[in-house]
Amino acid sequence: MKLFLSIILSIIIFSAACVAQPNHKYTTKNSKAIKNYETALKYYDARNNMDAESELLKAIKLDDKFIEAHMLLADIYSDVKLFDASIKEYKKAISLDDKFFTKNFLLVGKVELYVGKYAEAKQDFESFLLCKDIDIVNEQRANGYLEQSKFALNQIANPVPFDPINLGPNVNSAASEYYPEITLDDQTLLFTRDVIDTLNPKQSQEDFFISEYDTASWGKAYNIGPPVNTEMNEGAPAFSPDGRFIIFTACEKYDEYGANRTGFGSCDLFYTKKVGKSWSVPENIGQPVNSGAWETQPSISSDGKTLYFIRGSKGNHNNSDIYYSTRKDDGTWSEPINIGDEINTPLREESVFIHPDNKTLYFSSEGHMGMGGFDLFMSKKDSLGHWGKPVNLGYPINTCGNETSLFINAKGKLAYFSSDRKGGYGRLDIYSFKLYDKIKPEPVNYLKGIVFDSENRSKLEAKFELINLHTGQIAIQSTSDPLTGEFLVCLPTDNDYALNVSRDGYLFYSENFSITGLHSNTEPYIKNVPLKKIKIDEVVVMKNIFFDTDKFDLKEESKIELGILITLLKNNPTLKIEISGHTDDVGEDKYNMTLSQNRAKSVYDYLIQNGINKDRLTYKGYGETKPIDVNTTEQGRANNRRTEFKVIGK
Repeated sequence: MKLFLSIILSIIIFSAACVAQPNHKYTTKNSKAIKNYETALKYYDARNNMDAESELLKAIKLDDKFIEAHMLLADIYSDVKLFDASIKEYKKAISLDDKFFTKNFLLVGKVELYVGKYAEAKQDFESFLLCKDIDIVNEQRANGYLEQSKFALNQIANPVPFDPINLGPNVNSAASEYYPEITLDDQTLLFTRDVIDTLNPKQSQEDFFISEYDTASWGKAYNIGPPVNTEMNEGAPAFSPDGRFIIFTACEKYDEYGANRTGFGSCDLFYTKKVGKSWSVPENIGQPVNSGAWETQPSISSDGKTLYFIRGSKGNHNNSDIYYSTRKDDGTWSEPINIGDEINTPLREESVFIHPDNKTLYFSSEGHMGMGGFDLFMSKKDSLGHWGKPVNLGYPINTCGNETSLFINAKGKLAYFSSDRKGGYGRLDIYSFKLYDKIKPEPVNYLKGIVFDSENRSKLEAKFELINLHTGQIAIQSTSDPLTGEFLVCLPTDNDYALNVSRDGYLFYSENFSITGLHSNTEPYIKNVPLKKIKIDEVVVMKNIFFDTDKFDLKEESKIELGILITLLKNNPTLKIEISGHTDDVGEDKYNMTLSQNRAKSVYDYLIQNGINKDRLTYKGYGETKPIDVNTTEQGRANNRRTEFKVIGK
């Protein structure tokens, strides 16, 4: 059963015993002390805590046994976050008469819980529950707080591995750094920095910075500049896994560099695209993602199809939930859906992060059972798409303070977060730590390289499709950079994938990735992709055409790549091709020649069955006569067993 609790900084339970009433009998008979106390009440009602404190200290000096004065002073100290002083005053009131106002046990317990004095809090909640005539609401609260105290004590008694390492002075500064995001290849770090105005140290504003990894350390972070960063605040960024998009939060209207930041609510989500080394003018994601409420802290799935974010309740800043929206085929976003009450609570959820495995969610919550304030949690999605019961990441990752903005790298081994712990370079610094097994996501791999023209070596923008060979579904869609040709594509583990790279005017490029059964991250795939212009005699090896050993019936998985070839032929109606089959040198020459001929014919027949005119097609088997690799190794023989097509007319 969920625990819907929150530790409230200002104490809102205030007894009529502490409020002056006509003919009220105080616990003091000192008229001057009473006068000071009643003056303090007026200051307190006017939110003038400083003068209220002064009057109460005078009253207590006149009569140290004035319980009401100690209680009100405890409230004030709680309001201004002087928690040790608040606890001292509540304890003083209890010591004078523990039956005068039994809610003091509840009040002091809440403050003790907030500052992590769990054993003392447990004792005070138990004392409160032993009191007579407590109302049902406060009884329920006390039982909840008691459960939380016991939970925290158990967590402390069973700590999890946690050894945070500061990312160093190239990333962290005297200011605050937070909301870290890292690309799939662990090479680029994006974060928010609270930039202090050198002319006015009392003012600051949020900007985005980037640091790039160089061999063994993070390089000097640099401001990404306009048009993304402005003199206003830019916050809570989310990198697309390939680092080519940033989705972020902006709350102020701003119109410079053409960056119209007018939104639909108090805070909206915006996006910017990287082209070469520059970023485009940010644009509002628009409705229905953005609404009249406020949207913040986005996280984008590795396939680019699902956007997770935080939406606040309009007019209620004590509640915020995790929502998600899916990208439609036309590029627009669907109506956002609340992720559900397995994750969301009546209190606040923040800092949502979806790992590139697309099934492990990390988030902060003050509504699930935790150590106090916001704790970090993890939930995994099952095969039916249902989110599992959130798991608290444990102590000392979680403490009595607020833990937020956790990021996990693609390998699932390192977490990044911000902290104001001692020994840092400034207020908030970014740290990393190794994850213990229970809270690790599934690792993902990646393909990285450059797309270029095979003749003149010019860099090309091209479309990438990573297709699940078992389901036929597109797992990832992406494009290479139009200026640099660079690409970075996520390869989720435990599946077989076909990769297709295409561009108008060029023949497609295909690759095959078999990652079934890999539950630990292997070496990444670094591959540059040469695209060939559609020209006579150009040859394409189709790496996703599959046959069983010694057979020529097309396997079901082959139809994915054949569909791509059909699209190429339909988009280029004058194109003519020869389909060729090839084998290794195992077996008799005649047998291999016949097998390769039959395999080529199977492709030929399939194309005709799917609307391609036979006058545009020929086929031929070459057996083992045209190897492209050695036949002395298994990999070489596998490369020689292939299906190709050659342009014979255009």
